[in-house]
Amino acid sequence: MKKLSPMKQLVNRRQLLFSGLALAVLSPRAVLAKEPDLRAQAAHTPQPHKPAKNGKFIVMLDPGHGGIDSGAVGEEGSMEKHVVLEIAGNVRQMLNNHPYIEARLTRDSDHFIPLYQRVEIASQHGADLFMSIHADGYTSPDAHGASVFALSNRGATSAMARYLSDRENSADKVAGLKVEEKDHYLQQILFDLVQTNTIKNSLTLGKHVIERIRPVHHLHSQVTEQAAFAVLKSPSIPSVLVETSFITNPSEEKLLGTTAFRRKIAGAITEGIVNYYNESVVHNRRVS
Repeated sequence: MKKLSPMKQLVNRRQLLFSGLALAVLSPRAVLAKEPDLRAQAAHTPQPHKPAKNGKFIVMLDPGHGGIDSGAVGEEGSMEKHVVLEIAGNVRQMLNNHPYIEARLTRDSDHFIPLYQRVEIASQHGADLFMSIHADGYTSPDAHGASVFALSNRGATSAMARYLSDRENSADKVAGLKVEEKDHYLQQILFDLVQTNTIKNSLTLGKHVIERIRPVHHLHSQVTEQAAFAVLKSPSIPSVLVETSFITNPSEEKLLGTTAFRRKIAGAITEGIVNYYNESVVHNRRVS
């Protein structure tokens, strides 16, 4: 377990940075103004038991959509929510064969989870990495290929990134939720301060995933795109969203329907995560 000490140090430094900045930036008046809201929230929100990390690097996999929200639907009726649940399950199985990595799912069945809760689940589990897995839907059936996205605080890097982020961010509306009232991270004063380094790490993660997908499947974009995806807004957990294919493309809908392709794309995602983990461990040994 000594090999994991640099990663533990990274997490501890991240937590100290976040808490330290909170004390430095927020004025006493601002803190006092927030206290009644926090007490009221704590009184009505059950505090979950935080699962033990057992010294491992925790990867939180988030199969997109679910329940009342089917996600994108292909020409033959394939539903995104079912496809991505199986792909995420394959990634979890593969990652859990690694001695120092443990993968967990935000959902392991067909049920709806609001976007903000997906981010909070990752935080509650003490996740070191968050990955949301999807299958694109687009207005044109010609769009094809896989894409990887990280968060952007400065607007989308392409028209497609903007379209997909707007589409994914509207998922909560299917359940009639008012996202603006629930997205706690949007209201945090410290968000931009901590998020800069998190986005940098997210882009590194995205690079590794793209490198592993490239040999096995066509890429819609050769680089990690960025947009304001609500599900990627954890202040301190490197997070990416992987669109495995366009389910609205007839050829790719058929691909996504096969066990072989689901395992192939899951294997590429797994290798990307493992490579990111290995690079992180080496980097933190050098700076510690």
